[in-house]
Amino acid sequence: MSNGSRAAMIFAIAIILLVLVASLSGCSNGETESAAPSVVRLGYFPNVTHAPAILGVTEGYFQEELGDVPLTTNTFNAGTEATEALFSGAIDMTFIGPNPAINAFAQSNGEAIRIVSGTTSGGAALVVREGINTPADLAGTKLATPSLGNTQDVALRAWLADQGYATTLEGGGDVFILPQSNAQTLETFRSGDIDGAWVPEPWTTRLVLEGGGHVLVDEADLWPEGQFVTTHLIVATSFLNEHPDQVRAVLRGLIRAVDFANEQPQEAQAAANANIEQITGKALAPETISGAWGNLTFTLDPIASSLRESADDAIAVGLLEPVDLDGIYALDILNEILREEGRPEVSE
Repeated sequence: MSNGSRAAMIFAIAIILLVLVASLSGCSNGETESAAPSVVRLGYFPNVTHAPAILGVTEGYFQEELGDVPLTTNTFNAGTEATEALFSGAIDMTFIGPNPAINAFAQSNGEAIRIVSGTTSGGAALVVREGINTPADLAGTKLATPSLGNTQDVALRAWLADQGYATTLEGGGDVFILPQSNAQTLETFRSGDIDGAWVPEPWTTRLVLEGGGHVLVDEADLWPEGQFVTTHLIVATSFLNEHPDQVRAVLRGLIRAVDFANEQPQEAQAAANANIEQITGKALAPETISGAWGNLTFTLDPIASSLRESADDAIAVGLLEPVDLDGIYALDILNEILREEGRPEVSE
């Protein structure tokens, strides 16, 4: 058996096991209070689009709300890494983008994960080199996305289709799409090996400031009121069923983190940037994090309509089989907290 086949089999077995656990948990007596977990294991990305997650960790909001239950964290660079960790039982919940969450829900037949809150909207764009000023100029160009099937990859393919361009999953067609890491994209853009990229912040800002590019398409312009989900919080269904009090505690911490990000942006930027530097070894330049922050909206609203549209787009471009997303949201705990605090509730 090849390494790829073996890895695929292990991943499939992990999904089946997690679905089984979730199903058994859902059959437990709802009136019996389960013991608190020995630890809560949380995933997030060291990226400005995950700023509320970073602030919840660095400012101690999550741990304060969890009380005596310790919090441990894992950081990831891609949604597939985060969902694999959740499927394998290495983490209990993670901040993640919409399309990896859709894929996790679909792969587990709607059993493995639930979205319990939004965190971030906006902050993605198509940045291109000088000389590309209209969609018509893109014929024959090479454009990058963070990875095949990720949120920005789907957005680019769907937008190109609307412009009349054909693309293939193998990188062919009228416009060539090359999945590569964001750090590599900055280098290939600067060297002229690619003509542009559809990327999230802070890479949009970095391609402009450090790569000399300009924004051809701000994704916010494609959505009603400029709002679309970039990051939200998902929880393993089994953990949500067994430990709702700890999920509630994390959500209380998240509310505090979102408030901090919105009400004290300068202090929040500094705190988030310090954590990014600690994990990645390099802080963002002040003008980069400031520019990126201005393109993001930190919100508890999961902006469910944009998730469903992203799923439809992924299906249309051949990256996702038709999927019923009913049940992917579990917003009752968040809305209970919001009602208690006299804040507007969110909807799915």
